[in-house]
Amino acid sequence: MRIDRNLYQIRAEVLLNYLFPEMANDWITQYKGTFYRNYNEDILSLNEDEGRVVLARDGFLRLLPEGLMTKEDDLKGEDAAQKFKALEWRRELLNEAFSPFDTYIFQKKLAIERTMSELLEQKLAYLLKEYYNYDISAETNALVKEAAVLLPFVSRWRGDFYFVANLLGALMQCQVEVAIDRYSHLDTTICWQPRVRYSVLIPGLTPEEYRERTETMEPLVAFLKEWFIPFDVRCEVNIKEHHPVQGTHGRVTLDYNTEVKNNKE
Repeated sequence: MRIDRNLYQIRAEVLLNYLFPEMANDWITQYKGTFYRNYNEDILSLNEDEGRVVLARDGFLRLLPEGLMTKEDDLKGEDAAQKFKALEWRRELLNEAFSPFDTYIFQKKLAIERTMSELLEQKLAYLLKEYYNYDISAETNALVKEAAVLLPFVSRWRGDFYFVANLLGALMQCQVEVAIDRYSHLDTTICWQPRVRYSVLIPGLTPEEYRERTETMEPLVAFLKEWFIPFDVRCEVNIKEHHPVQGTHGRVTLDYNTEVKNNKE
């Protein structure tokens, strides 16, 4: 499998631990040299079926002194092309001979990276528990658990209504519209409070699916209101379709695909 994405800055240990955690001790490593690193990602190619990964790094063979495996006059004389092919063949044999050493070192680095990742996760859980009184390990809602990792940055993003919209869209995997206005329970505007309304646009839901999505989203909405919305701002989050009634195929759900418009002449 060829890695064609832009992964130039991601180390192979991080990527493989994330994509294939069950294969941590099964990888067979081949190093092609840091020359390839100038225009390639760290992982040149990998085959998960065979457990083989090719890296743009210098292996154990590169640490040996120059001239130990070859002689200065190996390419001198006649048939230079044939001698070069023989040197290339010898180099491939040596790479295969040192492959167990490179594989052993790479597996140790994978184990270290996995341990570091676990420690960082524990650090985040400790930080949230001690400084924000939030136990992320006890959270059962997957959406809230993803949003909770942003709590260390809450002082920067609290009150940023458009950031909350982007966060909602990323977690719900849909488009979110924002409307900012004023709210008052009186008929006058003498007393009012700021209001932000989020429309989570998920078209084509049946009434049952609409209720399920709403129930799933309720813990996330409560979390966002508590941490990212100022206390004096009225916040409303609703799942909407924004389709005309005639396009709902007879399925009309109150507050979902029905819209009441006040047309003033």
